[in-house]
Amino acid sequence: MVILTLNCGSSSAKYQVYDWDNKDILAVGIVERVTQDGSFISHKAKGKEEFVLQHDCPNHTEAVSLIIKILTDPEKGVIHDMSIIKAVGHRVLHGGDRFTKSVIVDDAALKAFNEVKDLGPLHNPANIMGIEAAQKVLPDVPHCAVMDTAWHQTMPPESFLYAVPYEWYEKYSVRRYGFHGTSFLYTAKRAAALLGKDPFNTNVIIAHLGNGSSINAVKNGCSFDTSMGLTPLEGLVMGTRSGDCDPAMPFYVMRKTGMSAAEMETALNKKSGLLGITGEFTDRRDIQAAVLKGGKRSTLAQDMEAYRVKKYIGSYMAALGGQVDALVFTAGVGEFAPFVRKKILEGLQSLGIVYDPAKNELARTRNTESCISSAESKIPIYIIPTDEELVMTEDAYALMSGTYDVHTNFTYSFQSKDYVNKGRAEGLKEDLKKNPELAAIIAEAK
Repeated sequence: MVILTLNCGSSSAKYQVYDWDNKDILAVGIVERVTQDGSFISHKAKGKEEFVLQHDCPNHTEAVSLIIKILTDPEKGVIHDMSIIKAVGHRVLHGGDRFTKSVIVDDAALKAFNEVKDLGPLHNPANIMGIEAAQKVLPDVPHCAVMDTAWHQTMPPESFLYAVPYEWYEKYSVRRYGFHGTSFLYTAKRAAALLGKDPFNTNVIIAHLGNGSSINAVKNGCSFDTSMGLTPLEGLVMGTRSGDCDPAMPFYVMRKTGMSAAEMETALNKKSGLLGITGEFTDRRDIQAAVLKGGKRSTLAQDMEAYRVKKYIGSYMAALGGQVDALVFTAGVGEFAPFVRKKILEGLQSLGIVYDPAKNELARTRNTESCISSAESKIPIYIIPTDEELVMTEDAYALMSGTYDVHTNFTYSFQSKDYVNKGRAEGLKEDLKKNPELAAIIAEAK
């Protein structure tokens, strides 16, 4: 039995094909530049070379059709009969406060996603288009929605409410929602396994660092507070998003410049963050290269990003009463940028967080969970490569089979200390051949 997962963005459609019976990934890929000129698909099947094909995709229906065509191709594909796909899992950015867990998509769910799409204007419309496109291509299988906001529905009111007129919450659903929930769910469960603890007796702070970044305080295995808010704009310094700033600042600049509300929204979401400070970079590798050449604005941007994360770590330590079992880094930057982690971790000794510089430099792989804390650190520092697709796959299977429930009443395969990702295990063998020293930082479940 095969489960397909889809993550449709405004101009892309990522996918993964998972063999449920053998617990193995058959293929992954992405269609890029959907709705734009020059669209193409990058496809990697197990045991085969990566395949790239130029193909016009004016809409998401065409993109999903292309994915199915490649998956069933006699040479490039991995399945011969579409009937073996038994479920499709879809990532949905924003479910508002209506969903506490993943759901099978029906008319009511689609209606709810449309009703809250103003809360996720850059993502929800594309998510909805992806679902509707996949339903046309695969009409006879259940389609399941996995919301990034569902994980955070355990936050208490003092965490999720803003100090604004209460009727804004009652009438317009103005509150903190948080995002990256699928990633936080996976990494929180894996951190508990590494610690050898009951996940619901575990407190962790997780930094999901990528082009979009957020940080999550997890108390007794549930989301307690998070940095992103009503939209993904609040919180950390990101690739093109400003993160936290004085709410009066946009009004001041609008009065000075004559900018419209729409222009200001674009500036804060697409022209700020690291791009706004450096004037040219969002990729941390480019920023680091500029730092090494003495680039002052790139150095400033790097310092600002790290300082913001550091402040949140300190505040979440306080929010969790100082009872923190682990600090976790995940996502592309969290997993692959030791120079960013170094800036964040320096000076946290007073909080009981002490990193090992040599271990930190070694940790640049998605094929293993690493521990980069020093022997004297009171709090372990883990790097846990995220796996949102696996969460989507397991949710879809459980929804299809009628065994699914909210995560506090549901057990995932990756919660086990004996869990192994076959693809990553094979990749680790190759990593160790190239760099045997990597063995020293592999985190073993207790």
